Amino acid sequence: MIHIRQFRWSDYDAVVAVWATAGREVVPRAELEAKLIRDPELFLVAETDDELVGVVMGTYDGRRGWILRLAVRPEHRRRGIAGRLVGELEKRFRQLGCPRVNLLVMPDNAAGLRFWQALGYLPMPDVLCTKPM
Repeated sequence: MIHIRQFRWSDYDAVVAVWATAGREVVPRAELEAKLIRDPELFLVAETDDELVGVVMGTYDGRRGWILRLAVRPEHRRRGIAGRLVGELEKRFRQLGCPRVNLLVMPDNAAGLRFWQALGYLPMPDVLCTKPM
């Protein structure tokens, strides 16, 4: 049985392991501490049999929600865990009054794009710009 709940600091090492096995960039503790001050209820984990198997991080700036770092351990994929994590995160966005949710999919991630489109997310022709600070 899958249980979705809010992240706790005791989960950090297990979350890092999920990100690593899924090939996702690990969010350093200092960045995560800053994020959790703002909206800790939007950082969710999925557990099964007391094992942390999935994670998603959301953030809301008062105008737009963002979905970041969705990952499920490879051996637990195709069981609906990612969809359950996203569904719970969307529910929490709605409770905050969030009118729109955005996310980024890497251009070479065709399977990821299909996943998000199946959940109703539409590709946009935006150009991503970034600047390290």
